[in-house]
Amino acid sequence: MTNVTYDALCIGNAICDVFAHVEDDFLVAENLVKASMRLIDTGEALRLYDKMGQTVRISGGSAGNTAAGIASLGGKPAYLGKVARDELGDSYAHDMKGTGVYFNTDPLVGGAPTARSMILITPDGERTMNTYLGACVELSPKDVDPAVVAASAVTYMEGYLWDPPAAKLAFLEAAKIAHENGRKVGLTLSDAFCVDRYRDEFQGLLRDGVVDLMFANEHELKSLYQTADLDTAIAAARETCKLTALTLGSNGAMAITREETVHAPALKVSEVVDLTGAGDLFASGFLFGLARDFDLKTSTELGCLCASTVITHVGARPERPLKAVAAQSGFPV
Repeated sequence: MTNVTYDALCIGNAICDVFAHVEDDFLVAENLVKASMRLIDTGEALRLYDKMGQTVRISGGSAGNTAAGIASLGGKPAYLGKVARDELGDSYAHDMKGTGVYFNTDPLVGGAPTARSMILITPDGERTMNTYLGACVELSPKDVDPAVVAASAVTYMEGYLWDPPAAKLAFLEAAKIAHENGRKVGLTLSDAFCVDRYRDEFQGLLRDGVVDLMFANEHELKSLYQTADLDTAIAAARETCKLTALTLGSNGAMAITREETVHAPALKVSEVVDLTGAGDLFASGFLFGLARDFDLKTSTELGCLCASTVITHVGARPERPLKAVAAQSGFPV
């Protein structure tokens, strides 16, 4: 069996977040609804980008954020996501590698530009998001590197990958290789709307053992099992999934197996600035803990610590090394 080189291989939509500060009049002129999120096409993405003025770029995407969090903990993550061979794509690759993430996916040549979420920040702090999926939906099985999958303790994938047909096949190929090499496969449900679209298929992945580890928040878990009662959803997860990591916002998080259930409280912070990335960074801590053979309670507590750190500033990537934060809190990192 291949030796473990990476704590986790995170697979997802490679999206570059592009921030710009604008006045409310800009939103009015562009006929945009403040604090909303819309999907846009290539032409609109290029047009809006040209009008945004000075911008700040940060590599994003849910699984990408999780990989960056693992690296910040001192771990060794790998990332698989599709960018284009263009300025934003080069910036994304440089950003990921600079954080310590192994990222070697071949860029898309001659197709759609790199995915971007253009985030307009008004003086009141509200964020209006314009997301262009671009090249990231072109991820396919040929992008899956069997050697990297085999060398990763966990292969962790976004539920959003179930939207593009080729990415779905890449997901299944990676899961097959992982299990052939005795590794675990994780899935984050991504959002309740994603669950609504693919409920039967996600349940099938759990039932058939394609997925060993499920990440969800309360709304996603209730949607998956079509219940308004959290205890009912937890009971269903216990029966259908080997391990569920459930985030509960201000109520902390739980790890659920058939044999045990552990709970970790949320950590108090002085101010909640931006909840973006809280779930992604919880996954960073939890996956790092699993890869390093921490027990479930310690892994869940480390996930909560990482989530509490990222919500104290704008953006979904840690601003200070999580390894130092974790060490100060007594974790064996």
